[in-house]
Amino acid sequence: MDEYRKLIQEAFGESSEDSDDDDHGQQMEGSNISVEAQYVFGENPKWERISEIKGLSLCREFLTSDQQSTLLASILQEGWFSEASHNQAMRFGDLPPWAKELSTELLKREPLFNQLIVNSYQPGEGICAHVDLMRFEDGIALVSLESSCVMHFSRVHESTNENKIPVYLTPGSLLLISGEARYKWKHEINRKPGFQKWDGLEIHQKKRTSITLRKLCKTE
Repeated sequence: MDEYRKLIQEAFGESSEDSDDDDHGQQMEGSNISVEAQYVFGENPKWERISEIKGLSLCREFLTSDQQSTLLASILQEGWFSEASHNQAMRFGDLPPWAKELSTELLKREPLFNQLIVNSYQPGEGICAHVDLMRFEDGIALVSLESSCVMHFSRVHESTNENKIPVYLTPGSLLLISGEARYKWKHEINRKPGFQKWDGLEIHQKKRTSITLRKLCKTE
């Protein structure tokens, strides 16, 4: 659990909980891990630092199957994707209750995010290589649901297809992007045939839903 807390602080900095709630901090740092935290992350959450890219960390079993189903049901109830032409929903400021819960209860940070993007990708649909806009602060959380996929990272000034770093995102996984990974690397998901491979095997394309949580920079 100490490793988890360290990763969160590296990605998003100190929060009000870290500085103001001594009991909470002692509980997270010591061996007396809360029952709620054990339920969400397990006693030994498996976090992986992507060694080639500083600031990129992944937990492939961040959400249980039940939590994934609950999240998908909540998104469905919003009615954002009732029409086939609608595949993205953005919210700023006051986020839906389930998004707040994902932020404060699962990530254990308050306050943290005030901007939400939910994308619904059909088989074969992905995202082009990009760096998230500078209007957002450092520290981005990405939750993947339904279909697995491979996200490729490449340096901002890299113009060829060589030297791309693949990251395997499974359903229920959480990817933390900060620092160099946030500003010096582009990320993309090319779901065309031949690009979605892991361990030499082609990934079976299915519908995929992603949840991105960010924080807007303060305006003067």
